[in-house]
Amino acid sequence: MKLAICTGGGDCPGLNPVIRAVVKYAKHRHNTEVVGIEESFNGLLTRPIRQQALTPESVADIFDRGGTILGTHNYGDTLRGADEKKHIALIKTGLKELGVECLLVVGGEGTQSMAQKLVRAGVKVIGIPKTIDNDLPGTDQTIGFSTCVDLVSDSVQRLRSTAESHDRIMIIEVMGRDSGYIALHGGIAGGAQIVLIPEINFSYDKIIAKIRKRQQEGRKYSLVVVSEGASPEGEASIYNQTFAKQKILGGIGQEVASKLRQLTAMDTRYTVLGHLQRGGAPNAVDKLLAARFAMAAVDLAIKEQFGKIVVLKGNRIASMPYESSHHFERFKIPADDELLQAAEGMGICLGR
Repeated sequence: MKLAICTGGGDCPGLNPVIRAVVKYAKHRHNTEVVGIEESFNGLLTRPIRQQALTPESVADIFDRGGTILGTHNYGDTLRGADEKKHIALIKTGLKELGVECLLVVGGEGTQSMAQKLVRAGVKVIGIPKTIDNDLPGTDQTIGFSTCVDLVSDSVQRLRSTAESHDRIMIIEVMGRDSGYIALHGGIAGGAQIVLIPEINFSYDKIIAKIRKRQQEGRKYSLVVVSEGASPEGEASIYNQTFAKQKILGGIGQEVASKLRQLTAMDTRYTVLGHLQRGGAPNAVDKLLAARFAMAAVDLAIKEQFGKIVVLKGNRIASMPYESSHHFERFKIPADDELLQAAEGMGICLGR
């Protein structure tokens, strides 16, 4: 059997470790060849096909590198609209030309939604979940999330010293789109007093009440983590730019800073972490998760159990059929989430 692997969507820590683990495990355990498809599915849409041979030697030193050696693409759905059938046909013939019997697709909800269309069209696919947002349904954790949370947590702790020194309100805007996992996990781990997430429309009155209470207790500073998709009660999320016909979330950190400065008369500053959250070397958790997902995906391919995506359930690797999900819509933090309740139980203000 010959396998192919591609990485789609936004880059994140852990992509290179999963490529490395797939290649090394496929070769050493199953004596199976692996080819890398460049620029997500786009590599299969061009002629000649954009691809590279992957060997245990060629991937030996990439496990601690950020990004992806295969490149990626996250602007638009290449399998939607008037060209959908044409593009699916090109992908199918491309895999046939390469002699590939199964395509391993590493990606988040957008990429896996496209992979689902390929499965329906008869392409042999195994999915591997990755996204810093941790918003892919069906899995408890995705590759890239843990490293991102580490960065957010460290950033909150670093800003605490300057907030405390100057009696400031420090606001950190983080990624996450419509899901608040990064803000919630990073905020709690970093020691933030206020965490604002898309799942809960926040009230400025509640935030100010928390800040005033801290002042009464002798704490003249406050740390706020706000997810890019968060919004006040009765208002919509803020988009600060567009690219390739897509609106891009951003600007809520500046908006919250301006409002709190006005309402509290305190020195208020904001920081946008932006793409720092996507870059850099993966941590140990993401390296291990990448290895576990990779081995499970290769085993499914060897057993010819196609049309499945590997997932983490509890502390065990499992799999689910692509067809178990009508559509890979972004998963949000449920109202009964244990960590959500823990945050409020420890006195963290969620703006409600």
